[in-house]
Amino acid sequence: MLTLQTKICHLLGIEYPIIQAGMAGGPATPKLAAAVSEAGGLGTLGAAYLAPGALRKAITAIKSATRKPFAVNIFVSKEKDDFSRLAEVQRALAPFRKELNIDEPEISNAADWSRQQFDICIEMGVPIISTAFGLLDNESMQAAKFAGIKIIAMTTTVEEAKLAEQAGADAVVAQGSEAGGHRGTFSLATHPDGAQIGTMSLVPQVVDAIRIPVIAAGGIADGRGLVAALALGAEAVQIGTRFLLAEEAGTHPAYQQKVIDSNEEQTVITKIFSGRPARGISNRFIKEFEKAGTRPLPFPSHNTVTRDIRTAAAQQNNSEFMSLWAGQSLRLVNDQMPAAQILEEIMRNAQKTLKG
Repeated sequence: MLTLQTKICHLLGIEYPIIQAGMAGGPATPKLAAAVSEAGGLGTLGAAYLAPGALRKAITAIKSATRKPFAVNIFVSKEKDDFSRLAEVQRALAPFRKELNIDEPEISNAADWSRQQFDICIEMGVPIISTAFGLLDNESMQAAKFAGIKIIAMTTTVEEAKLAEQAGADAVVAQGSEAGGHRGTFSLATHPDGAQIGTMSLVPQVVDAIRIPVIAAGGIADGRGLVAALALGAEAVQIGTRFLLAEEAGTHPAYQQKVIDSNEEQTVITKIFSGRPARGISNRFIKEFEKAGTRPLPFPSHNTVTRDIRTAAAQQNNSEFMSLWAGQSLRLVNDQMPAAQILEEIMRNAQKTLKG
């Protein structure tokens, strides 16, 4: 099979220029990360919401399943909790809790494990760390370099990519607006809804602006997208939505069914679930909260406040109140299969595209 090995494949020690996105909150399990890495791509553990003990167990599980390189994705946001409008937001959430038959929970500040997560990655010899929402501080970057760990930074603008290169990142993800999940934008003060530059426009401009490898992300779900990204100058692609249907993923079955049933017109960028802009499939929760006219709390506070609703919805198989993060290429994502088969299918499709 065609390998399409690029410089970044040698940098990261992978066979195929395909990186599985770090979909925190359930889908990106240790089992999925190990399966993708074992099949020749770069598997990623979405660790942002994992407590330190759970992260240790997850890394141990990946290492026991594969000897190949893998990544751990962590949040490095500088945003702080702000519950100053909590009572107002709780009133807007009350109808959802009533329908789900749950009580309003006690709310406390979100646990910030990012520093502990980074230290655990260093201690346990994680080969690659990827970051979202910002960059590692200089001390952490130097510690990673000293430990021989590669750093990948998610960016959404050319200026962010330049900052990542200056900070010492080994590669950047150029995340186009088509991408599912949270926008990786560094500053919401500058871009309140996250930077909205499309993948086709963003990737070549980032490639021209920096010297380190660029990974294209956003709307890429098959071999045609891989070939297009490489033609634009990227050295790999990062894919999330396609792996939501991998057999090894931790995606809730109701969530998976919505991915299968939805199309490109049904995704929106919203702050309604977490307080940070993210692309997902529209549902009743988004529509009705927006209709109520209440502004969500900032991230991470709003993510904390809605957690009980999302959890109860998952327990009740109610996708109307779940966060259904997904990108715009939903018509290309419609069947479940092992992660290894997804990689093989993408590479076959890329080969066919190049020959055709």
